[in-house]
Amino acid sequence: MSTRPKKEYGQHFLRDPNILEVIGRLADLGPDDVVLEIGPGHGVLTRFLADRVHRVHAVEIDRALEPALGGLAENVDIVFGDALEIELPGDATKLVANLPYNVATPLVVESLDGLPRIELWCVMVQREVAERFFAQPGTKEYGAVSVLIQLAAQRTGFHAVSRTVFRPQPNVDSAVVAFRRTALPAEYGRVKQVVTAAFAHRRKTLPNSLALAGVASREEAADALVVIGHRAETRAEALAPAEFVALKDALA
Repeated sequence: MSTRPKKEYGQHFLRDPNILEVIGRLADLGPDDVVLEIGPGHGVLTRFLADRVHRVHAVEIDRALEPALGGLAENVDIVFGDALEIELPGDATKLVANLPYNVATPLVVESLDGLPRIELWCVMVQREVAERFFAQPGTKEYGAVSVLIQLAAQRTGFHAVSRTVFRPQPNVDSAVVAFRRTALPAEYGRVKQVVTAAFAHRRKTLPNSLALAGVASREEAADALVVIGHRAETRAEALAPAEFVALKDALA
């Protein structure tokens, strides 16, 4: 079976070992860590991690890569499946990965509350995605993912990555971004629902967007915005992450 990168899986394999030291530093790896790696590819990062942590759980969707992932250390578990569909190991304390481009954002967002034992993320993603994670209110990059990540974690590192470290070479720039868990706000599931709905129609006012998503009526949303100090005509990108928690409380 072929081990050529597959476009449908967003695969770009690491070819430059120098980037591994950057990942290791930003991931703050230690001998007690249990690492979850999504998309190990040919196992370049997997082998690096295995030498430095207690255990590595590597999840790979592409069965054609099984030969390339043979002969790994005993502290590595390889699981074949779609990381967005299978149950991921709950004992992982860090998520360290060169994430496939096409699933990077949903994987990170779902892990915030879905994998509560993870205390640190160190992921290689498209640079524009890395910048979106910690974008500021009022910018075009700011969106639901920015809010949800910033409510759960604080950025601890950022490193731009050359296109030449990958095979095949992508058409976009990449970056390694690291962030450490702070604490999820109360009723995070409800907050997530409000945030997702608020940005679903970002050109509309926030009350209209929430109403279209069935989260609240226009009147309820407008009243809640006034309670937290915003005009009823406010759009989602004007609210800071913490204000979405206040909005959730006001809607209640």
